[in-house]
Amino acid sequence: MRDVITFSVSSGDTLVIAADNSGAIGEKDQDAVHVPYETVAYFTFRVSVMECLSAGGEPFAVIMQNFCGDEAWSSLVKGIEQGMNELGLTNLVISGSTESNFQLSQSAVGLSVLGKKVENGDQGQIPFTNESSIAVIGSPLVGEEVIQHGLDIVPLDLFQEINSLSEVVTLPVGSKGILYKLNELFSNKAFSGDEFNAEVDIHKSSGPSTCFIAVFPQEKTEEIRKRSGKYFHLLK
Repeated sequence: MRDVITFSVSSGDTLVIAADNSGAIGEKDQDAVHVPYETVAYFTFRVSVMECLSAGGEPFAVIMQNFCGDEAWSSLVKGIEQGMNELGLTNLVISGSTESNFQLSQSAVGLSVLGKKVENGDQGQIPFTNESSIAVIGSPLVGEEVIQHGLDIVPLDLFQEINSLSEVVTLPVGSKGILYKLNELFSNKAFSGDEFNAEVDIHKSSGPSTCFIAVFPQEKTEEIRKRSGKYFHLLK
C-alpha cells in the first residue's frame, strides 16, 4: 500500500495526492532541530513528490499549510522551488495558507503534492517472485543526521531516473523504516528481516525519504547498480 490517495474526476483523469508534514524543525527557539525554513520545505516537499512520482503521478500543484508565521512563507517557497528545479518540474503551481492569527512556539509545515496519473504508472501492491531483486538506494537518516550526513541522501534526480525505468517499481522509505515499507509493497510476501544481509539498517527511520526501495528483474541489477553508484545497497 502506498501513502497516496487516488481518485477519478469528471474529465477522465485520475488524480494522485501525496502529503507530508514537519513539526518542531525550523528556526524557532523551541524547535528540536534548528535548520533554515528553506531546508524544512525542501525535505517536506521531497517526501510528497517522491510518493506522487512513485505512484505514477505527474505533479502539477503544491499546497502548503504554514504554521511558522508570515515571515517564513518566502523561505518555504524557495525550498519547494529547489526540489522542483532538481526534478525539472518548473511549472508547478504553489499555493496554500498561513496561520497568522496565533503564534506557535514550534515550527510546523504541512505539504501536499497533486499529480495526474500517467499511463501504466504503478499505484498498488506487486507480487514478489524468485526473479525479483530488491535494492535500497540511499541511506536511512533522521533528525540531525539529515544535516550531518547529507552526502548519503539519495538525490531527487537519481530517484526520478530510477523511477522512470521500465520494469522498475519504487517506493520511498519514511519514518517506519525499510522493512515496514517492504511488507506494504508485496501482495504475496512478508519478510521478517532475517532474509537480508543488508549494509543499511532496515528497521531505522528514513526521515524525509532519504532512501527508497527499488524492485526490478534480476537481469537489471547491474544497470541499477551502475546508475545508482555509491547509493546502491542490494538487499536480495
